[in-house]
Amino acid sequence: MAARSESWWLQPWFSVEAFAILNLSFLTFDIYLAHSVNNFRRGAEYIPLYFSAIAPVVLLGALALRSRWISVWRDIGYLVGWMAILIGLSGVILHLDSSFFYERTVRSLTYSAPFAAPLAYTGLGFLLVLNRMADSNTEEWARWVLFLTIGGFAGNFVFSLSDHAENGFFYPVEWVAVVASAVAVGFLATPLCMRVSRRFLSLCGVVLFGEAVVGVWGFVLHAEHNLRGPSVRPFDNFIYGAPPLAPLLFPNLVALGLIALWRLRRLASDLNDGARSGGSGNVESIEIM
Repeated sequence: MAARSESWWLQPWFSVEAFAILNLSFLTFDIYLAHSVNNFRRGAEYIPLYFSAIAPVVLLGALALRSRWISVWRDIGYLVGWMAILIGLSGVILHLDSSFFYERTVRSLTYSAPFAAPLAYTGLGFLLVLNRMADSNTEEWARWVLFLTIGGFAGNFVFSLSDHAENGFFYPVEWVAVVASAVAVGFLATPLCMRVSRRFLSLCGVVLFGEAVVGVWGFVLHAEHNLRGPSVRPFDNFIYGAPPLAPLLFPNLVALGLIALWRLRRLASDLNDGARSGGSGNVESIEIM
């Protein structure tokens, strides 16, 4: 197990906490772009915008107090986390209500507001709650982080499929994001279902780096398309054209997945060291489930 005497900013929980804070901050800009399509027609559309702007500041304040009042950090994290979960789930219902609940067809699901997008808040909320319910030096914590990463890639699969279906996959390269998301889910789900070796965990890391390349490539393609858009105002092209930030979900999830894989591999190494020192032989794999 990792030494608990390490500075708190070097411990795994801090990486996930920083990930959640940065992503909540980033969602402020993302929500502004997404809801600018209809000029924030419903008042409720301002809720995630304000939440994304305020929550990171509150979490940073709680983080600064953690060394002295850990209960304050814990309780504020629970509050922000459960609020994020509620906002995410409510957003899914509101997005579906824009069309799907009336027509209940795949077509209405494709051409309505992106129904799964608000689940980004739900995932970040669960990360904040997890960071306070489980010890980051345990396998349980790493396994849950990996599970949430898989959930993110599963959502990315839905995003890529539904968004690119709007133009009937006019460009064949649009299938790359769909296939890449499915590959990530397949590889990362394996350690949750069976015993794996440290070598396989390293292979998962290589796959994740490939996912990051796909995301950056997608960002370039989306940005290039919008820069050549029909409007003389570049901002309008980015608002009504290809979502410029959507492909960046790939490298974003890669960062979270690498944290989980790093912890699992570190735990496997610790088990090996313990087995060698105890004379039990070399342990080549760890039980993830």
